Amino acid sequence: MARGKLRIYLGAAPGVGKTYAMLSEAHRRVERGTDCVVALVEHHDRPRTEVMLRGLEQVPRRELEYRGGVFPEMDLDAVLARAPRVALVDELAHTNVPGSRNAKRWQDVEELLAAGIDVVSTVNIQHLESLGDVVESITGVRQQETVPDEVVRRADQVELVDMSPEALRRRMAHGNIYQPDKVDAALSNYFRPGNLTALRELALLWVADRVDAHLTRYRSEHRVSRIWGSRERIVVGLTGGPEGRTLIRRAARLAEKGAGGEVLAVYIARSDGLTSASPKELALQRTLAEDLGGTFHHVVGDDIPAALLSFARGVNATQIVLGSSRRKTWQYVFGPGVGATVARESGPDLDVHIVTHDEVAKGRGLPVARGARLGRSRRVWGWITGVAGPPVLTALLSTVDLGLANDMLLFLALTVAAALLGGLLPALASAAVGSLLLNYFYTPPLHRWTIADPKNIVAIVIFVAVGAAVASVVDLAARRTHQAARLRAESEILSFLAGNVLRGETGLEELLERVRETFGMESAALLERESDVAPWTCAGRVGQGRPVERPDQADVDMPVGDHMALALTGRVLPAEDRRVLAAFAAQAAVVLDRRRLREEADRARALAEGNRIRTALLAAVSHDLRTPLAGIKAAVSSLRSEDVEWSEEDRAELLEGIEEGADRLDHLVGNLLDMSRLQTGTVTPLIREIDLDEVAPMALGGVPEGSVELDVPESLPMVEVDPGLLERAMANLVENAVKYGPPDVPVLVAASALADRVEVRVADRGPGVPDTAKERIFEPFQRYGDAPRGAGVGLGLAVARGFAEAMGGTLNAEDTPGGGLTMVLTLRAAGTRPDVLPLAEPERQVS
Repeated sequence: MARGKLRIYLGAAPGVGKTYAMLSEAHRRVERGTDCVVALVEHHDRPRTEVMLRGLEQVPRRELEYRGGVFPEMDLDAVLARAPRVALVDELAHTNVPGSRNAKRWQDVEELLAAGIDVVSTVNIQHLESLGDVVESITGVRQQETVPDEVVRRADQVELVDMSPEALRRRMAHGNIYQPDKVDAALSNYFRPGNLTALRELALLWVADRVDAHLTRYRSEHRVSRIWGSRERIVVGLTGGPEGRTLIRRAARLAEKGAGGEVLAVYIARSDGLTSASPKELALQRTLAEDLGGTFHHVVGDDIPAALLSFARGVNATQIVLGSSRRKTWQYVFGPGVGATVARESGPDLDVHIVTHDEVAKGRGLPVARGARLGRSRRVWGWITGVAGPPVLTALLSTVDLGLANDMLLFLALTVAAALLGGLLPALASAAVGSLLLNYFYTPPLHRWTIADPKNIVAIVIFVAVGAAVASVVDLAARRTHQAARLRAESEILSFLAGNVLRGETGLEELLERVRETFGMESAALLERESDVAPWTCAGRVGQGRPVERPDQADVDMPVGDHMALALTGRVLPAEDRRVLAAFAAQAAVVLDRRRLREEADRARALAEGNRIRTALLAAVSHDLRTPLAGIKAAVSSLRSEDVEWSEEDRAELLEGIEEGADRLDHLVGNLLDMSRLQTGTVTPLIREIDLDEVAPMALGGVPEGSVELDVPESLPMVEVDPGLLERAMANLVENAVKYGPPDVPVLVAASALADRVEVRVADRGPGVPDTAKERIFEPFQRYGDAPRGAGVGLGLAVARGFAEAMGGTLNAEDTPGGGLTMVLTLRAAGTRPDVLPLAEPERQVS
């Protein structure tokens, strides 16, 4: 069956006319012959809306009782049975009365859609789940009824029902929205002009964003490459140079001139990864673009103009902002440049702005060679080869005549060797010294600084040029190697952080230690404060350096938000290391937040468990404890009555009832106290070695004689237990087995040794427990099956398992062969744990 379609009328506030518009559409559909019914519409006693219900079929509502009242709700089953083509369901975010099939009305709508029924519904912008905080900050009212945004976004149609704040307030004043006695309060509170204007803007922006997403999807599905100028989108082309910030600010000013303008900063990187762009400058430009409300994009492409135009058309941009070329005049012989190419190929639907800046025609320039990247020893040998090598080679060649061509090749080889060893400067020195020696010793006229043959001049010039070119290539390769190694190290660090984010493994101290080791610092600390004027506090610290109380006391500080900073001591980091440090700082803040959320969750879980225990205790006190008290009081009152003369048999029976009630009350109170000790972790077992046959008989004192068959061999090894806890645990197990077992079949209590453990099995022939409930019966306040309330508060097995685990044992449930339930209590045999003393340390507590 095809899924139904959902149409939603979205409004900014109550009273704008959503329900009226929905009913108007219903009348139009009915006139066209569509099977349309009113599943649920709330007219709120508005006369005009109530009139619109006439002529439409309405499905009778279902009435539910809740807290002494009767509430009408949509009858989902009746609507599904009616199976109309279209169903009208008002107030999509409504919370159903307890007892309904679904908690929310939008869940009812999902069932109707799944059944192939089209639904028309209404919702206000303040009921969208993601806008709850925003609406509360505007109106001061927290919306309790919300609907997930995705439900509304998945709607096939969303129509905005709009009304100006002034018109809506007039409707309110005329009594067309609320009852007259509520009008003044509404106008002075929720329906203030500022509130309505802000809510209206939220609704308009939300719908505009949805329309934009639909437009993008339509263009993609229909492969529309032509730009549709529905709104101003300005693409800023960045090169990584310092002029990028000027271009971003200029684009932001252009975007402000048109409503809904959007700035998209894009950096085109070559696919080989070799780029002269400064990572630090790109990071600053990314931050600036985001601060101005834009977005930053990183695109890979070898043809920069084509990649930039493809990106602009893909995002449906209307303008491109580029900076004037930094190339010098002579460099235009190699081509017109990116700006001119983009302007020529942009077409009539894409405007290109060329913005001037301070770096125009200054040239891009090559990065300055840094010999340190080659290593000190290589630089030393490079200078030795470049300066001392040519004279040594001249002395060697003076003994043999190889000709000018061979001599020049040898000097060129020496220059290449200097370049390979020391980089650019030693190679230039070798070329300069070699060219002078070639001119003086080997170029006619000999031993003079002049050159007679012009061909030799060309040869020497080529020699110097080749030497410089080779040196430049070697220096560039060295810089790229250093850059690649650094990027590889950064990627390894960032992948480590990303893995920790996904796995959630790293704690705060471990992460700070990783920061300290990575950057070779003495100490690392995460500082935070509650406000701008509050003192700094240390959330975590590692290392042996001097303590840092404020970020300005550290050698390196990396802010994380407004009130948190990562502080390092030891040395000053270079600027290129701060990008990776920023990633560490952000992850440290995330780890701290995760730890605090986990602590809050643990506290909330403990509070919830405590509330559950307290609620169950109250229930136990209200019934299970009052029942034996009532029996005792009734028996005592009867015995004290002077109006009735009791026989000895009656008096004995009443006294027996008092005794049974007191024993039962003592048992219940004991279990409640034991459970509270287990819940609060104050059980302190005194472990010692004891024979099991000394404890087992004492555990049978609370059951009738003959109801238990005991089988505990004397050959069993001693066990390491707390005798008191073991007696209570076994007593609860035996009483539970006798309670649920048939009266004519005794419960079997058998013990056996198994390796380093001793097992005590309490088997009954009762109805048994299915596998799905075997763990649930050990939870507090659980009674299995139809056990009456008078059978106890459901703590016996929970206390038994708690005591067993406190002594280092286990308690599990198994099926009894032939029918019934067997409780298996496993204890540690004596002598199997080397650290056991006759009595355990008193301060050791087990929870």
